[in-house]
This record gives sequence, C-alpha cells and structure tokens, in this order.
Amino acid sequence: MGSVTGVEILAYGVQTDEQPLLEQAFAGRHSLRTLAVFLDRDTAPLAAGYPAVSSSSVNAVLDAETLAVLAAGGTREFDFRLDGLLGRDVHGMTVGVIGTGKIGECFARIAAGFGTELLGWDISPDPACLALGMTYTDLPELLTRADLVSLHVPLVPATHHLIDAAALARMKDDAILVNSSRGGLVDSVALVETLRAGRLSGVGLDVYEEETGVFFTDRSIHGITDDTLARLVTFPQVLVTSHQAYFTRTAVGQIIDATARNVDDFAAGRTSENTLVPKS
Repeated sequence: MGSVTGVEILAYGVQTDEQPLLEQAFAGRHSLRTLAVFLDRDTAPLAAGYPAVSSSSVNAVLDAETLAVLAAGGTREFDFRLDGLLGRDVHGMTVGVIGTGKIGECFARIAAGFGTELLGWDISPDPACLALGMTYTDLPELLTRADLVSLHVPLVPATHHLIDAAALARMKDDAILVNSSRGGLVDSVALVETLRAGRLSGVGLDVYEEETGVFFTDRSIHGITDDTLARLVTFPQVLVTSHQAYFTRTAVGQIIDATARNVDDFAAGRTSENTLVPKS
C-alpha cells in the first residue's frame, strides 16, 4: 500500500518540548494541530471532523465513552444528519435584555420581531424599549424568568462577573445565555461548572474574559493553555466566536470613518461628541 498523505491530525496532551518534535515529524506531509489538554470524554468533541487523533499521555482517559464520542465525530465530510440539532422556536420565549442602551435596544427590536416577551434590566428604562412592550425588573427576577438572556452592558467594576455562580443558579436549566458585550461580565469558571452539571441548553460567547493573546490569532497549531476556554469549547451546546460580532464591512467602515473624523477634528483644533473632557 502507498503512504497516506495530507491527513489532518489532532494531538492531545502535547507538552511544550514535544511540540517542535511533532511538527518536524509531520512537516510537509500531514497537517498537525496540537492541544495541551488531555483526551477524555469532555475534550473528545474537539476532534470532530479529524480523521486521525493522537494521544500518548498517561493522563488520557480512553474509556468507552471517550471512544464513542470520537467515533461520533466521524472521519467523513457531508454529514447531513440532524442528530443533536433539534432546535427551539424563539417565538413565545421570554427574553431578558441586560443593558438597554443603543445595542441592547437594537437587540430588543430584533427579539420583539420574533414575538417574544421582553424583560429588561438597566439603570433607567429606555423609552424605545418600553414602546416595544418591555417590562423592566430587577436582575434576579429577569434571570429566573428568562428563557434567553443577552448581555449588553459595559464592563466596569460594578458589572465584573455580573453573571456569577449565583446568577447562573437562578437561570432555568434549559435557558440560553448570550454574551456579545465584554468577556468579564461572565465568570467563566462558574459557567463551566454550570455546564458540567448539565444545565443551560445553549451558550453563545463572542467574548471571553481571558481572550487577550488568543482571539484574533491562529492557535490551530500551537493550541491553547487556558484550560477554562479549552473546556468551554468542548460542550456541544456552547458556541465560541472570536470577538467578531462587529466584524462587518459596514461596521468596520464606520469605525474607520469615525477615526478619520477624529483625526481631522484634532488637527483643526475642533471638539466633537467623541472628545474626552475631564470632569470639572
């Protein structure tokens, strides 16, 4: 038989000193991705789609459950099965909007369009959200009643880990949590423990509290050393994106235009709504 070339390999439990040796061994022949985390039933979903998986660490747990997860991940493309993809209708949900500023208001309008009951939490009610039928309440009640919770508040000392273990405990077992605001709003360790307990039917994270040095970089070869993030992405109901909710041609163009105007104003000695003015 001829040698197999071009195989994508996922290697678990790779130590720092082992990585260059592995890369050298497969260079020019196969595609290698390495992970610092060990292979077990929680990390096995990371191998979905890889035809070859390597794990030589004594810390790996290669039991029947782990092997079943690996097998379910396939070595075949064009898998159009619906297994595990049964969704939920947004229509009729109670949606909790934490922070109803400009972005929170936009999200509320979208949610209202699906026929949802809107709950809001903020320092003061937003007239536009009230016009949509939003009911403002305290945070514990919002978390208890909402089927979907979406975060839209800034990260300040008062909101750091706003969604902590106690907040997560108040949420429904099948609730959905979405954070496209700032990573530090969510206690990631507490979130992992909540998911490990079999709670929350969906989590969408466009931000992560320790994303610096990870997001916006290619970690496919070097892997990540953040065990919390590594664990988060193993849960099938968790979707992590790399702080890209803003990343559209329109939004990036607006940022560039605003930057250019700010430079022009500075050069001309003008102030604008973007000028920082010290408190008197």
